[in-house]
Amino acid sequence: MTETVMDASAVLASLNGEPGAEVVDAALAGSMVSAVNFAEVVSKLIVRGMPEVEAAEAVRRFGAELISVDEELAAVAGTIHAGSRAAGISLADAFCLALAKQRGAPAMTSDRAWTTLDLAVEVTLIR
Repeated sequence: MTETVMDASAVLASLNGEPGAEVVDAALAGSMVSAVNFAEVVSKLIVRGMPEVEAAEAVRRFGAELISVDEELAAVAGTIHAGSRAAGISLADAFCLALAKQRGAPAMTSDRAWTTLDLAVEVTLIR
């Protein structure tokens, strides 16, 4: 079982049955999501009309291991964000990338801009 770090776009693709969901679902065993990206998914589901309690429960049921943010992860994410803002990388994106870098695991996303970054992180595109 290979660890994979899921970006919010990957989680949302699976939850909403969007293109790329099958790629995400195939990598679900051993996957993880940072608490920041968990919050991002909850927020997007609520904005799309899902009740708060249901949104958080949907992300919990997704099945990825929830990884808390500590000082070390936050520092790596801050460094990634500072160096990649010009490429359109959000702070939440930087947390996903930082977790992947920290764990030596691929990051799964739909964001093609990630493939242009020089971060020594493998990026797996879902579509």
